[in-house]
Amino acid sequence: MSTVIGFRVLLLLLLSILSEVTFFPIKAFSNDAPIALEIRSLLEGNETQISVANNPSPIHSRSTLLTFYSERAFLPGWSVAQQPTCKARDLQYLIRQAGFDGLLPEDYHLEAINTLFDKDMAGTSLSERELALLDILLSDAFLLYAHHLYKGKVHPEHLNGIWDIRTKQNEPSTLGRLNRALSGTHVKEELLSLRPKFGIYERMRQSMKKLNGLEKAYHQKNWIAFSVEEPLEVNQRNEHVSQIREKLVFWGDLESYPVLAEQRDKYDSIMAEGVRRFQRRNGLQSDGVLGRATLEALNQSPEQLMDKVAVNLERLRWLPDTTLQDFILVNIANYSMDLIRNRDTLLHSNVIVGKSYRKTPVFNANMSYLVFSPTWTIPPTILKNDVLPAIRKNINYLAQKNMRVIDHSGQEIDPTTVDWQQMTGANFPYLIRQNPGPQNSLGLVKFMFPNSYSVYIHDTPSRELFYREDRALSSGCIRIQKPFELAQLLLKDQPRWSDERIRSAMQQKTEQIVRLNQKIPVIILYLTFWTDSNQIQNIRKDIYDRDSELLKLLQTPLTSSVMGEQN
Repeated sequence: MSTVIGFRVLLLLLLSILSEVTFFPIKAFSNDAPIALEIRSLLEGNETQISVANNPSPIHSRSTLLTFYSERAFLPGWSVAQQPTCKARDLQYLIRQAGFDGLLPEDYHLEAINTLFDKDMAGTSLSERELALLDILLSDAFLLYAHHLYKGKVHPEHLNGIWDIRTKQNEPSTLGRLNRALSGTHVKEELLSLRPKFGIYERMRQSMKKLNGLEKAYHQKNWIAFSVEEPLEVNQRNEHVSQIREKLVFWGDLESYPVLAEQRDKYDSIMAEGVRRFQRRNGLQSDGVLGRATLEALNQSPEQLMDKVAVNLERLRWLPDTTLQDFILVNIANYSMDLIRNRDTLLHSNVIVGKSYRKTPVFNANMSYLVFSPTWTIPPTILKNDVLPAIRKNINYLAQKNMRVIDHSGQEIDPTTVDWQQMTGANFPYLIRQNPGPQNSLGLVKFMFPNSYSVYIHDTPSRELFYREDRALSSGCIRIQKPFELAQLLLKDQPRWSDERIRSAMQQKTEQIVRLNQKIPVIILYLTFWTDSNQIQNIRKDIYDRDSELLKLLQTPLTSSVMGEQN
């Protein structure tokens, strides 16, 4: 009996071992062994072998590929019986579509892959060396494309300006995904599941496809870029009106309608409605007046807008994938703030952001309290560049602005005892603080989310500025048009803070701090293009001139020195 039991145990152990080694069928060993030898030779040989062999772009993940292929005895993953598989064709198609993600298909060995596939399609069998090369190129393309879809091609720290929103930290194993893609049947699903989960991302990809479809038709129109000397209003005539009308129809902001030949150069009221719709999509004042900014926007081609989509898709790939229930979103380029709860926008407000030389940084932090009737301690930069020069010209400036000079212990200093002509930002030993009141630069309330940039959201006494088209006017902080409404919503879970009490607190002579029951994330972004839930394309001016730098890096083909090893 013991002999029988021992035999059964031995048999089970043998079957267990065989189940491991037969992951690759015996037939595969015999058919693919020569290709496996070529794969190993290419990966273990001189780096130039792969780049010279029909492939102008470098291999980006050599060590990862060595791990991948050594674990499968260097057997090919993208061919069977010395023929490329359907999965290989699927990946080739996906690489061709990379442009709709704002990425370069050339980065993923498209030229070399196409050449090898074209030879196979022409009826000429690929050699074992070529099949090995094709396998390596496809695997490397999968790994790199997966990395770019998940975290982006360009790291934000390589750009000018501040992007301080933490990117995704734990990247899924692209090697694991490659193994699953090849062992299963879903190359597309494994790869594309790495795209950002935000609905806006897929909508923007669809906009990219739509713009790509419009590009040829646009250039066939032979439209020329133009401007007008004076803004054009309804019932005025201009030689460019006919072309403007055609462009509005082309972009879908105006439905085609019959126009008499003698009226084609007249700017009529029907056309004005299309202009207003176009202006709203472009973040312009929707007054129906054809001025410089509106015509500049109208002169943009589908190709230029595709560039905008590309850089903003990349910015979305930098964001963490966390889904927030409640958060405040500020889009610097849109001069806007939205309070969002459970994906519904509870409040939309115009904002004023930093000037081009005092840019509002891109970052995120948690709002924890607000301050009614705030005082304002003048920051060092504004003190040096604005306040001290004003005081040197006129000592009464302090009284006119309701400001006090205090030392670092909080004691008030008589301003007449200070030699202002000798004071600079470097040697000024005091602080200047503005009292609460209607003149206070922070307005009647400020909303605090502590951060290293000393940036926050606040009210402003300069209400007229919210009606300007260009609202990059602050020293970096975010001025909000609807401070009372934001305070209402943030304190809604504190019943004692009625509307009347909020209004009263905003008119006090001393400041009052109110802590929120629950911290709310504040995300400050820079998006110059997005597609909203109604599939409407929104285009904004690149007020900080950031798009071109990122676009250049996105459109630069990768080299091994630029890219480094991807895992």
